Amino acid sequence: MEITVYNRTSRNMDEYTGLFQKIAERAEEVLDLAKDQIISVTFVRSRTIHTINRDYRGIDRPTDVISFAARDESTGFETEEEMKDLGDLFINIDYASRQAKEYGHSFEREISFLFTHGLLHCLGYDHMTEEEEKKMFALQDTILDPIIRRERP
Repeated sequence: MEITVYNRTSRNMDEYTGLFQKIAERAEEVLDLAKDQIISVTFVRSRTIHTINRDYRGIDRPTDVISFAARDESTGFETEEEMKDLGDLFINIDYASRQAKEYGHSFEREISFLFTHGLLHCLGYDHMTEEEEKKMFALQDTILDPIIRRERP
């Protein structure tokens, strides 16, 4: 999977590109995905994700991660290149920091979790029903747990 990472924060987030690649490779293995797919990830702060959430989802508050799946609606006329595009993720590093402390694990684990969660959304998984939630959350654990520990070192 080709992952393009953009950083719209002042914090150095370069180290997460390699970690995201490991997660993507694990997802490809677990979900039997094609290896030529593309996704973008943008690190943002609370103010930016609040604006995105308000303007595109009609929810007037910040959140931890927003996924824009490229394949939500298919016209049947997509090019081969468009079929490879999974979509775009926006990860809020402010929420990631707060949630890492709240859940008792590292910032690295939280950023990785948010990437995994967003990736699964871009692949069509959701958690609107209890059954969907169980399936999606089990996949998150299956993908992420072998790569990065849950608890703080």
